[in-house]
Amino acid sequence: MAIEMAIEQAKPLVSIVVNNYNYERFLSEAIESALGQTYARVEVIVVDDCSTDGSRQMIAGYGDRIIPVLHTTNGRQGAAFNSGFAASSGDIVLFLDADDYLYPQAVERIVAAWQPGLAKVHYRLDVVDGEGTPRGYTLPPASLPLAAGEVWRTLIKMGTYNGTPTSGNALSRQALAQVTPIASEYATTSDDYLSVLIPLYGDVATVEAPLGAYRIHDSNQWAMATISSGRFHRFIRHDLQRCELLQTWGPKLGYAVPEDLYMRSFGRVWSRLSSLRFDPEVHPVPSDTRWQLTRLGIRALWRYSDYNAPKRLIFSLWFLWVGLMPGALAKPAIVWLFAPHQRPQAIQRLLKGLRSLVTAPAVAGAAGSDLG
Repeated sequence: MAIEMAIEQAKPLVSIVVNNYNYERFLSEAIESALGQTYARVEVIVVDDCSTDGSRQMIAGYGDRIIPVLHTTNGRQGAAFNSGFAASSGDIVLFLDADDYLYPQAVERIVAAWQPGLAKVHYRLDVVDGEGTPRGYTLPPASLPLAAGEVWRTLIKMGTYNGTPTSGNALSRQALAQVTPIASEYATTSDDYLSVLIPLYGDVATVEAPLGAYRIHDSNQWAMATISSGRFHRFIRHDLQRCELLQTWGPKLGYAVPEDLYMRSFGRVWSRLSSLRFDPEVHPVPSDTRWQLTRLGIRALWRYSDYNAPKRLIFSLWFLWVGLMPGALAKPAIVWLFAPHQRPQAIQRLLKGLRSLVTAPAVAGAAGSDLG
């Protein structure tokens, strides 16, 4: 028995920090998922950022099964991360949004993937709706492999990498200690802050399976359930901030960050172009023009992306369509890209035909080779 206890104590302690603000309807599922892990050495911290619903009564009901941290002033996400981390003791720290939840073996799988010197382990999340019904896809999509290894190389070159939302990351305490406390200017962008800076402090490992669920609902800040200019503006502000972070922190750590970092990611460019076409009167970058963004988006696709030629061609056509067509024709293509559940069938059929045309020569060539 003593030997078994010693072995158990030698395993890393994992802290799950549930951050909550007015998510009473989801909070219990998040807490229960943290408490119900198959891995034994878990502590659960619940940070409530001055909720005005019944969240605090719910938290009190868990007694000493959790460590409650109750803010007296609303400090937003950054303050919740800071106080949750300060209250934690784990070698590995997970920040779990209160509207998401983990699967029972999540921590066990994370610890199995953990190696000395890692900055984080990230994993896929199944997308569910407000009622917990699966939407049939993951974040990131199954077709995109999660970034692994020396992710800082991709981050410095492109300003981004294939990662997951907040609840899909398990972070090294040592790495977190290098970048916290999170300054108030990142109070609402703390997830981006950690996503950018943590890989600068060690390698990244992956679990290519969903270990939890990411919930899309009307109150979710980032879920693109509906298309609006305000959503694009948030994307743009966050992208600008991410690049500024790298350009500030990178040189301090000995990394050479390219000056054109922002425009190397076609994803950033299509957010800017979509914002400009969707509501040009309130677009947050007045110097942008349709032609400039169309050109830069296509340049980023062909110079910097790892997409194959058919995908590059399809998205080049998307940039040309959205950039050059009248607004009434551009908007359906924007909806197709950012809200898959709202995709117009006509555009779906058009793109399916384009894929067939692009891939037909390759298929024919392969058939000829077989016959030869």
